[in-house]
Amino acid sequence: MTRTIIDVHVLQTVPPSNLNRDDTGSPKSAFYGGVRRARVSSQAWKRATRQAFNELLDPRELGVRTRQVPGLLASRITALDSSLGEESAMTLAVETLSAATGSKFPIPLRKAEKAKKNDLPEPQPESTYLMFLSRRQLDGLAEHAVKGAADIKAFFKVKANKEMAKKIADTRHSVDIALFGRMVADSTDLNVDAAAQVAHALSVHAVESESDYFTAVDDENKDAEDSGAGMIGTVEFNSATLYRYAAVDVDRLRENLGTGVRPDEREDQPVHRAVDAFLRAFVQSMPTGKAHTFANQTLPDAVIVTLRSARPISFVGAFEEPVVAPLGTGGHLRGACAQLVGYVSDIEKAYGVSGDPSWVLRAGTATESLAALGTAVGLEELVHEVGEAVAARLPGRTSENGVPEARTPEARTAPA
Repeated sequence: MTRTIIDVHVLQTVPPSNLNRDDTGSPKSAFYGGVRRARVSSQAWKRATRQAFNELLDPRELGVRTRQVPGLLASRITALDSSLGEESAMTLAVETLSAATGSKFPIPLRKAEKAKKNDLPEPQPESTYLMFLSRRQLDGLAEHAVKGAADIKAFFKVKANKEMAKKIADTRHSVDIALFGRMVADSTDLNVDAAAQVAHALSVHAVESESDYFTAVDDENKDAEDSGAGMIGTVEFNSATLYRYAAVDVDRLRENLGTGVRPDEREDQPVHRAVDAFLRAFVQSMPTGKAHTFANQTLPDAVIVTLRSARPISFVGAFEEPVVAPLGTGGHLRGACAQLVGYVSDIEKAYGVSGDPSWVLRAGTATESLAALGTAVGLEELVHEVGEAVAARLPGRTSENGVPEARTPEARTAPA
């Protein structure tokens, strides 16, 4: 059976930075190809991508991942029925969430002890782990809870009411849940398998971390005899040309999202919007670690998107042998592009997948060799053409005019 998978490959040069640090404050790293590489975890870039969705999608199409879900649901319940007090709404929220997810929602012990010690109100119940629900699911659960407000415990003793609560929590998934998945520890049937895979970003070359020794001056210290720094410290950093990779299983995404949620839209529109948002967000987002210290706000030097029909294919193997900067001139990007072109040509020819549609967004002369790997596009063209090519593969949908055909196998061949 033919599948639809979007492969996204990114080359991005990042100056001195500490995008993603470990428990000691050092930039994360990994050994690959026998040398140490700079690394940015997949979790860090997924978080940045999810945050970027806030500027790209209607809030109703996004989810909330929090332990404080009872409070969120209680506020929705009181919005629907203002006659309910805060305590009653919280009781309804906890009972409804327990019925829907099988989880418990105790009051955190540390917060309770702190509140008692400081004579503060009792804190709200919380989930014992992060719970990921879409805003539409929260709205649906609030409506369901209000129906049983007279006696919520008796309401959920009715099997149909409990099953409806679980159904609400397992339908109308948000875009971020559909893409990145969800685990509900106490009710595995509510788990959502992620449609997106995101690799740890790796530098294409060997990297050594450096340390910045810094001082801060006390503005009000006018004493010449005590003219030392007000504080001193160190921060580790590195700089790297990163290879980033992600894959989106469009068939899984469609299954997770379901069909259109509004009567005036085509059934393919939820998937189309999700693909559009993911491409924009993944390509342009940047983890925020130490951003104010380093201002490492770069954009990718090159983006390659390929529409696969069998399985995702990462090109990280192109950099198993680390790129070495030329003596005298330096720079890793040009060498990375040359290695990538040769690797893609060889691997696609060997496995007979060189005819898969491919688009290339690139900037600068160092990336010129990548032109052989696909149709040249800017960001807007990339998002539009990939979206239409994906939509054309969905049931009952044909693409709009203007979407380029796949490059032929001969066109994706490394230059001599």
